Amino acid sequence: MNKKQVAVIGLGRFGSSLVKELSAMGHEVLAIDTRESRVNDMIDIATQAVEADSMDENVLKSFGLSDFDVVVVAIGENLQSNVLTTIMLKEMGVRRIIAKAQNELHGRVLEKLGADLVVYPERDMAVRVAHALVSNSVLEYISLSSNYSIVEMITPRVFVGKTLAEMDLRSRYQVNIMAIKRGENIIVAPGPNERIANRDLLVILGTTCDLENLGKLIDE
Repeated sequence: MNKKQVAVIGLGRFGSSLVKELSAMGHEVLAIDTRESRVNDMIDIATQAVEADSMDENVLKSFGLSDFDVVVVAIGENLQSNVLTTIMLKEMGVRRIIAKAQNELHGRVLEKLGADLVVYPERDMAVRVAHALVSNSVLEYISLSSNYSIVEMITPRVFVGKTLAEMDLRSRYQVNIMAIKRGENIIVAPGPNERIANRDLLVILGTTCDLENLGKLIDE
C-alpha cells in the first residue's frame, strides 16, 4: 500500500471517523477544524491536527495542500464554508478533491465547482441500514450509481450445494456473482462449476431494482 498525504477539513462525525480510519491505515493525515475541542480530539490520532478557518485563503495556502494526494471537504454544518472551501481548493490546484454534500442539489453544485468526488455519508448510511432492516440476507449494500449496486449476501439455503450454472442467476434475476468469500479466502470471478457452500458470502452486482427483487424472493 502506498502511503498517501490526505487533508481532512471539518472534524464532525464523518470527518473525524475518516481521520481515524486513514490514520489506522498508515496514511499521513492533516486534520483541520475551526473548533479547538474537535482538533484536540484528533491530536493523538492524526499526523497533524490544526485549528484553522478554511475560508481564509491564506491559511489554506500555508498548508501546502496542492502537494497533498487528496483533500476532503468534510464540513457539514456550514454550507457556505463547504462550497467556498471547495472553490479555493480547486483554484489552488489540489490534485483530488472529495467533498461532502448535504443533499442532491448541494452535490450538483459541488460537482460543477470541480469536486472530483461528491459523497453523501448520511444518505448512504440510511440506504445501507434500510436494506439491512428489510432483508435477512443482505450484510452490506454499496450504491455504485443511480442504477447499479453491489450487495454482500449470506448464502440462502436454496443456493447451498448448487453450482453457479445451476443457480443461473444471470438469466433468472439479471445479476452477477462477482466474488465468493469462503472463510479467509476470496474467489474472484468464480466459474460456472463453482459449487456454493453453506457459509459462503456472495458478492453480487446488478441494478438496484434487480437486487431488490432477488432479496425479496430469497427472504420469502
